[in-house]
Amino acid sequence: MRVLIVGAGATGGYFGGRLAQAGRDVTFLVRAGRAAQLREQGLTLLSPHGDVTLQPKLVTAETIDGTYDAIIVAVKAFGLEQALQDMAPAMGPQTMVMPLLNGMRHVDRIRSLYGAALIGGVCKVATTIDPQGRIKQLAPFQELAYGELDGSPSARTAQFDETMQRAGFTARLTAHVEREMWEKWTLLATLGGICGLMRGTIGEIEAASGGREFVLRLLGEVVRVIEVDGMAPSAAFLETITRQVTQKGSPMASSMYRDLVAGLPVEADQILGDLAARAARHGIDTPLVSAAYTHLRIYMDRLARAQ
Repeated sequence: MRVLIVGAGATGGYFGGRLAQAGRDVTFLVRAGRAAQLREQGLTLLSPHGDVTLQPKLVTAETIDGTYDAIIVAVKAFGLEQALQDMAPAMGPQTMVMPLLNGMRHVDRIRSLYGAALIGGVCKVATTIDPQGRIKQLAPFQELAYGELDGSPSARTAQFDETMQRAGFTARLTAHVEREMWEKWTLLATLGGICGLMRGTIGEIEAASGGREFVLRLLGEVVRVIEVDGMAPSAAFLETITRQVTQKGSPMASSMYRDLVAGLPVEADQILGDLAARAARHGIDTPLVSAAYTHLRIYMDRLARAQ
């Protein structure tokens, strides 16, 4: 299977790098600057599972040389429109598209362009890019789940599953990928709202006066919107996330918070803004989610003015 990874950042670079290391036919679609960096120093993964430096196959939007069997879109949500434009020449009549973006707004956008090409995808990995452009894995977990959004079995996802298996990470074909996508948004919106608004880790927030109560109220707002607008999280997921976001002394923090501290753009609109908008459409009051979104929107506006 010929696979195109759109983006060689923290997520796409990690999973694509492991696939390339396992001998899969993987090409990265990147911008000119990232292409030059990767050609000069290679794609380096620093990981508890083993460090590696690869010389990946690269294309830019201007040098795509044919169509691919599968395209994995692994860019920040605010880079989606450019990515969709760049990857258009790689789309064939049988190409499947699996996005690994945060939130759910991208699903409607990709479906409007490519219809039945879309399949669902969820990744669980904690990675970041260091100043040298290397991808550093921050925790051992590394999982990729995928499947048809309607839960049906298909020959194409079975073929995709065969390509993903035995590639150095946990790969899982599931009939419940859409619910897992909504659950991931639940986690990201809760973590992003908690850490972004309070500017701290889970342990720091839990230890503060009123911290635990704040966390549980914000989680409740997020879950209420997801239940009404999407697919309700499972009881097991809710038990796990509640434990995670209230754990004493936990160093856990959202990737959005790490980007915020580093002065980088954050996915405020896609993770919290879209959730607040869906809540408003259903008449659901979400004061904490709205406050977190406004807080991050001020930060993003300030970044834009500084450019």
